[in-house]
Amino acid sequence: MKTFVTVLGLASMVALAACDSKQENKVENAYENKADALENQADNMESMADNLSGNAAAAAENTADKLENKADATREAGEKAEDAVEKAEKK
Repeated sequence: MKTFVTVLGLASMVALAACDSKQENKVENAYENKADALENQADNMESMADNLSGNAAAAAENTADKLENKADATREAGEKAEDAVEKAEKK
């Protein structure tokens, strides 16, 4: 029984060590929320483009594409910021 409790305790410690810190989660959530907002704007722009024609539709689609690219860039920046927080916490 004592061995089982020791193994269970070690497994719990390893699991906790693998978890992100509160600061990492805060950074990740901030970037994810911003990226989600950009994607929502892109979706709205695409919906609007569906109701337009010609140059206006093309312009709306281009704007939606730019917003989606910005959302992707925001997510990548968030991952880098999260990694930086993790490195700083390990020092």
